[in-house]
Amino acid sequence: MKVVITGGGGFLGRKLAAALLNHHALIDARGRPFTASQVVCFDAMPFDPPMPADPRIKTVVGDIADANTVRELIDSDVASVFHLAAVVSAGAEADFDLGMRVNLDGTRHVLDACRALPNPAKVIFTSSLAVYGGDLPATVTDATPITPQTSYGAQKLIGEYLLTDYSRKGFLDGRALRLPTIVVRPGKPNKAASTFASSIVREPLQGDGAICPVTPETRMPILSPRKAVAAFLHVHDLPAEALGAHRGILLNGISAPVGEMAKAVERHGGAAAAKRIEWKPDPAIQKIVSSWPAAIDAERARRLGFHVDRDIDEIVTNFMADDIRR
Repeated sequence: MKVVITGGGGFLGRKLAAALLNHHALIDARGRPFTASQVVCFDAMPFDPPMPADPRIKTVVGDIADANTVRELIDSDVASVFHLAAVVSAGAEADFDLGMRVNLDGTRHVLDACRALPNPAKVIFTSSLAVYGGDLPATVTDATPITPQTSYGAQKLIGEYLLTDYSRKGFLDGRALRLPTIVVRPGKPNKAASTFASSIVREPLQGDGAICPVTPETRMPILSPRKAVAAFLHVHDLPAEALGAHRGILLNGISAPVGEMAKAVERHGGAAAAKRIEWKPDPAIQKIVSSWPAAIDAERARRLGFHVDRDIDEIVTNFMADDIRR
């Protein structure tokens, strides 16, 4: 059976593909173990750099907002879909129509393609802390009201509701993870409002400069790529009865002040690395980031067996081991 990853050319999609090929067995929507015979990585952009030369990996370039393309992608041999494809936060805010087309219409196309399968598929949807906003408590919990204050947050929340309803109807077996900011992202900065959180670690440790557009006191929950990929695999294999009627799961992350992230750069890269961070306030980015939760206390995720990083030093150490070429 096949597994599809939308957004498979992104850094999380690539890491997830590698993990799936090393994962001995997955559990399908009917509770039966299976091994992925092929991982299909779908993305809007050409795969650069190319995916590893593994006959079990297939790459497809196309438009997630084209229903016919998605129907061809998710065929009768597909057992599971990890839906990571999205226009990121700042991009969705700047271009409302593009965000709706990709983040909402694209998600609907994925769900409808899965609905048409002869056997229900599992669908893992990446949601976001951006579903929270406005006058938030210092720490969000499972009981915190959902009030997105950005187009991206609204689109992710609608995706969660659709996933839950398609699951209720028995069309598929869906699970959504509300991810904290993922740090450290390999590669280059993107248009996400949170991209600086990776840039201020990644670039200085590799000898390049980085701009931090928020204050050192700004706090944000973060999760490493290692723990994010582990969460994807874990939620995939959880029994449906453990999730209940609501399929959206708030994940924990460590709450790290941005200034402490910069200090971790100095601890692991020296004073010269820390001096490569330029503190240059951007009111627009600060406003978006400040609308997000500063910390998370998600009892449901702990009860379901999800794990977080120990501290920012563990995140930086793992990034250096996994993604910095020596």
